[in-house]
Amino acid sequence: MTTLGANGLTAPLMSPATAIAFDNSYARELEGLYTASPLQPVPAAKLLKLNLALAEELGLDTASLMASAGVQMLAAAQAPQGAAPLAQAYAGHQFGGFSPQLGDGRALLLGEVIDRHGHRRDIAFKGSGRTAYSRGGDGKAALGPVLREYLMGEAMHALGVPTTRALAVVGTGEWVRRERPLPGAVLTRVAASHVRVGTFQYFAARGEHEKLQRLLNHVIARHDPALRDHPLPALGLLQAVAERQAALIARWMHLGFIHGVMNTDNMTVSGETIDYGPCAFMERYDPAMVFSSIDHGGRYAYANQPLIARWNLARLAESLLPLMGADADVAVAQAVAVIDAFPARYEHHWLAGARAKLGLQDAQVDDLALAHDWLQLLHTQGADFTLAWRRLADVAEAFDRAGASHAFSADATVPLQALLADPGAAQPWLARWWQRLQSAQGPAGTPAARAAAMRQVSPIYIPRNARVEEALTAASEASDYSPFEQLLAAVCQPFEEHADRVRLAEPAAQSFNDSYQTFCGT
Repeated sequence: MTTLGANGLTAPLMSPATAIAFDNSYARELEGLYTASPLQPVPAAKLLKLNLALAEELGLDTASLMASAGVQMLAAAQAPQGAAPLAQAYAGHQFGGFSPQLGDGRALLLGEVIDRHGHRRDIAFKGSGRTAYSRGGDGKAALGPVLREYLMGEAMHALGVPTTRALAVVGTGEWVRRERPLPGAVLTRVAASHVRVGTFQYFAARGEHEKLQRLLNHVIARHDPALRDHPLPALGLLQAVAERQAALIARWMHLGFIHGVMNTDNMTVSGETIDYGPCAFMERYDPAMVFSSIDHGGRYAYANQPLIARWNLARLAESLLPLMGADADVAVAQAVAVIDAFPARYEHHWLAGARAKLGLQDAQVDDLALAHDWLQLLHTQGADFTLAWRRLADVAEAFDRAGASHAFSADATVPLQALLADPGAAQPWLARWWQRLQSAQGPAGTPAARAAAMRQVSPIYIPRNARVEEALTAASEASDYSPFEQLLAAVCQPFEEHADRVRLAEPAAQSFNDSYQTFCGT
């Protein structure tokens, strides 16, 4: 076996206790961008949830993870051989204000593994205790926010959204003091990487261009190896990150997902969703919807997410400018071109998703207007976003293309109409949509096939706010995990409707959602 040096591993190591082969490139290559942090003992580690499917994907031995040494490791209490526990440093714009040093205040990167598909993945902790970047905090996490992150990450993964995921939840046997004492827990999080826009900002703000170049080289090797031959790798990375974020935000928007804290330290260069703190899925469609308790001005409202993504990318561009060539004017012009192209790239991804949700199998010039008018209908009628899309698929299935009238029956629209303040308000738009379906070029397929395809992009189950709170409260206050497990099972099969899960698909009373807030997990 090799040994752990000051900058990480010189070669992969296998931990006898947990059968994890670590290869820690971040620790080896990016000295100065982290602080090594020892793990801290906990009073009574208890494994509460292990993601068996993810463990298998990572090539981990689940039996050893569930054994005593494995649970101690997942509690961030005992480092396995080959790990390089470290707190990452990064900067960030938080609600528009720049902080030159943030960093992992309650998180640790344990190390990296190569999964069964040959992909490098981070294994990290949240709630593992104080670090050099805790800024006066205790570095701990309460059970509720940890379970929320597990649930949200698995829901997003099942919905096909790039996301960090939870490998395990371990209770620590200690109480975390917030507004009141809460049971403590540690989340083990898996990510393609934890490099953020704010990671680049950290070195750029200090003028440490040699270290900035090392970070760029590291990220390209990890996420975009084809850019090694790019004439301007920094520009190539900016373009790649912009494209990934355009696709990601479009997926959020089609699911009614509101992140809540789109600070630059919460935007990954990998294009994964990260940090499920003040986040929620919208029920009644409202572009101005905000769930975060700290977003008083609506900066990160649902409709603002594409705009904020572009703003964040502009901050990444500023950080990369020193690496984009000797001619500053040319570099700025190239960076601005990428940022200015973002709205069109976002619209491209959004419109492709909208066509799929509308059952459109070809592209026509009026599709964007048709999609936007559908959303306007949902907004003015106060419709549930998720159920409206799902009921539209039911209407599509009822259409008799071979019939003389080429129309849908009135009965088929009843479930959709029931979601609207004015049941008849949908008829003009539905008539337009129907004409558009009939004008499609190429084979149309059967109504059942079209509806089935629509249902594969419009879920019936999302982590609805009332059900999430119900599950977290039962687990935290009564150690009852059955509501959590039932909700998790549903959101991990979001497109498959089950008769015994009707309650999980129902929206909460409007009074609940009007006052609902989510909070940072600290």
